[in-house]
Amino acid sequence: MKDKMIKQLRKFDVLFFILTAVLSGHDINAQPIPALVFHDDFREGSTKWETTDDASWTLTQQKGRSAWGLNKRKSDYQPKFRSPHNIALIRDLELTETLIDVEVKSTRDTGNHRDCCIFFQYQDPEHFYYVHLGAKPDPHSGQIMIVNGAARRALTTNKKPVPWDDQWHQVRLERDPSSGRIAVFFDNLKTPLMQVHDKTFLSGRVGIGSFDDMNDFTDVHIYGKRASNKR
Repeated sequence: MKDKMIKQLRKFDVLFFILTAVLSGHDINAQPIPALVFHDDFREGSTKWETTDDASWTLTQQKGRSAWGLNKRKSDYQPKFRSPHNIALIRDLELTETLIDVEVKSTRDTGNHRDCCIFFQYQDPEHFYYVHLGAKPDPHSGQIMIVNGAARRALTTNKKPVPWDDQWHQVRLERDPSSGRIAVFFDNLKTPLMQVHDKTFLSGRVGIGSFDDMNDFTDVHIYGKRASNKR
């Protein structure tokens, strides 16, 4: 019964993605719809993930749903170049085309740079993309970022704030390496909060986390195309 329900939910997820693509103005006939390659609601723990600091993450139950989140701002992980401190990557998953849907709740108001981060096409600790969903945008907050053998650098000049509160929010990231398009959505899945084109990295791992803030995550859906050659 459980397996049947999971299959039904996955079928619904794909149909939902197609509908959203149509409403968002995507030409769904232009290229195949990405397959659902990963889902986690954390009911069975967090063993599917690899973190930079295990002690920073805690599983909780919140009104009948499971969540996995950051329990402290200061992580023991210190990257070589200035970049996020709290990173959790999905094990054994590398993608080219990527779509990430996740529910996120910010659990502490830290002001203008209150954030969560979504990681994608992660090569290694010194080479990856991430989205910094900071409350107030500036060159170091609220931007699509790249870490490429140097301190993180913004690829966008976003001016739109992210309206964090103590509620759950829907975050989506879309990555098409063939065109270089990167688009990020916050609650409104029709209009991107920000987008840019870049082809520095064309495949890699995906994940969730924060630069140095506290968030809870649940209901992670990843759609995409697996990379043919793993590093």
